[in-house]
Amino acid sequence: MHSRSVTSAGRVSANRRIFHALGWVTAAGVLVKLVATGKELVVADVFGRGNAIDAFVIAFLIPGLLVNLFAESMNQALIPTLVRVREQDGQGSAQELLSSAMRWSAGLLVCGAAGLGLVARVVFPLVLRFPAEKLALTEHLFYGLLPVVLLAGLASNCTAVLNTEERFAVPALLPMVMPVAVIAAAWGLSGRLGIWSLVVGNVAGALVHAVAVGWMMHRHGYAPALRWGGLWFGRRTAALREVIGQYGPILLSGLLASGGLLVDQGMAATLRSGSVATLAYASRFTGVAMTLAGGALATAITPYFAGMVAKREWNGCRHTLNTYARLAAVASVPLALAMILGSRWMIRLAFQHGAFHAGDTAAVAPVQAMYAIQLPFFVVSRVYYRYLLAIRRSRLILACGGLNLALDVVLNLVLMRWMGVAGIALATSLWMVSTLVFLAYWSYKLLPEENGVEL
Repeated sequence: MHSRSVTSAGRVSANRRIFHALGWVTAAGVLVKLVATGKELVVADVFGRGNAIDAFVIAFLIPGLLVNLFAESMNQALIPTLVRVREQDGQGSAQELLSSAMRWSAGLLVCGAAGLGLVARVVFPLVLRFPAEKLALTEHLFYGLLPVVLLAGLASNCTAVLNTEERFAVPALLPMVMPVAVIAAAWGLSGRLGIWSLVVGNVAGALVHAVAVGWMMHRHGYAPALRWGGLWFGRRTAALREVIGQYGPILLSGLLASGGLLVDQGMAATLRSGSVATLAYASRFTGVAMTLAGGALATAITPYFAGMVAKREWNGCRHTLNTYARLAAVASVPLALAMILGSRWMIRLAFQHGAFHAGDTAAVAPVQAMYAIQLPFFVVSRVYYRYLLAIRRSRLILACGGLNLALDVVLNLVLMRWMGVAGIALATSLWMVSTLVFLAYWSYKLLPEENGVEL
């Protein structure tokens, strides 16, 4: 009886810590988004909508995509194994694994950036219909932004490690240095450097962010060092091979998700003029809500799932799955309903000025409503997604990504004929429902009934 009460108290304590972490990450995320919005206003005020800012926006897209694909995939592959190694083999072994994993992460980021740098001169003229001078500026800005790939990627790795030490608030706030640096550069350097001031601001902000989280990680027991040598045999290397084995499917799953976005945009381009822009405007509020709610939940819950799996506390895993799936639904359903019912008001308030007229609001609002349907399904699915990663079932994540891409194409073809561009948004929401069902089914199927039972 006493043992059962202690176990129950432990589960409550873990869930309370997750809840506190979730609160900190969400609040920090909102603040960072507000500062980033301020950055956009400053950039618009300083540079307007000319060719230079067009070139910068295009140049910045690919570095951001590389960081999200390579670094975030490494975080998802590394953290469950890192926590297990720390619990079972001690801090020294965990440090060895971290150093090796960060070497792999840095190598992939550098190779990805270098590869894109080599092909940019060939690819950019093929995909961008810019005048020669504007095209050359885009290429040069792209080269100038490539250091951000490595710096932001390593900062992301360090932040994920800090989360395993239950450090959430400051790491979640530190990305604020990026927009602050851009604001300072736009105000202070644009007169001399023009659009290149934004490159300076982004690189400087990424450097400060990486140094800050690296220093914090060092203070909490992990040296931000890259391990360039070492044996390829033994438990440490086996752990690294496990991380690399998980990394591949997670990376491919991310590529499939990016492919789905391209499919949606490509199919929207076959509809009437303005459909691609309609899709882009309609997805902005939903995208922010998904990033804040789903991203914060995933960040908060990951290290706790990893710790419980490392200790084989399956009862705790089940309790956390049930508790946070319910909490996620309770929090996200009202938000989704508000976005659906208030879609026209939101679009009118945010966009209806200048060249964006009432007719544009009427076109975008129903598309946003269709997108908002997915919000609770996405947020709840993050709970099951992170559990499957914690038990190292990344191949199931990849299978889910492939299923989603196939469903996206089929549902788009059916619904866009009936509803136009709103059908594409509804298709996205429908395959998000299938994602939740898929991830929840496998999470409970692979969850042992008792503590101490192997998967």
